[in-house]
Amino acid sequence: MNSNMMRYVALTLLIGAATPVVAAPAPVSELKGSSSSSESSLQRLERMFEARSQMQLDMQRQLDELSREVGELRGMVERNSYDMKQMLERQRELYREIDKLSREQPAAAKAEKKDVSGGETYAASADENTAYESAVNLILKEKDYDGAVTAFNEFLSTYPDSVYAANAHYWLGQLYFTQNKMADAQTHFEAVASFKDSNKRADALLKMGVLAERGNKADVAKKLYEQVVAEYPNTATSQQAEKSLKNLK
Repeated sequence: MNSNMMRYVALTLLIGAATPVVAAPAPVSELKGSSSSSESSLQRLERMFEARSQMQLDMQRQLDELSREVGELRGMVERNSYDMKQMLERQRELYREIDKLSREQPAAAKAEKKDVSGGETYAASADENTAYESAVNLILKEKDYDGAVTAFNEFLSTYPDSVYAANAHYWLGQLYFTQNKMADAQTHFEAVASFKDSNKRADALLKMGVLAERGNKADVAKKLYEQVVAEYPNTATSQQAEKSLKNLK
């Protein structure tokens, strides 16, 4: 048997092993034919083998690509699940704050209306009082948080020096925090912190620490938590800051 005939037989066996479809055996006359006939059959078998090999390579590449896409999708699902859990936790924090304020509304209202001299007063303008109360009611009564964001921003634009300014900034910080708008939340909590006499300042500093911690700024978060503990000892906010400090270590 010459070399071409041997290659022909070998390729026939390889192709038969590579595919579940069994090719019909070559006629005896073809095997015994001229060298040109054998060469022609050999070329066909070579082309078939190359085509089959290429098809297998293409299928492997497609499988690899599908595997990569599945991995990416799995990662996206995990990230979305984490983000959803974080958003739900921020909403729970807002609900807890709303519930707390609802139960302590009379005392909270008095605290909000204290001026720097220590007395109790409303804003000079009846419209200012009404605008602030309307914005608060969007949170406490109507649960219209998007509407509250608009109302508080309009309030601060109209009454930037209001006696309620610190509280308006605080509520905006809380609302943006639940919406995952961390830069906006940071801006408003910083504004609250600038009001040294605000009863919301301690919580604003605590929230700034939380934002820093979530932004992977552990050193900044640590300083803010320590500031809360130092400036507001023996308070519920201070206790939360102490717990956060322990979790940082």
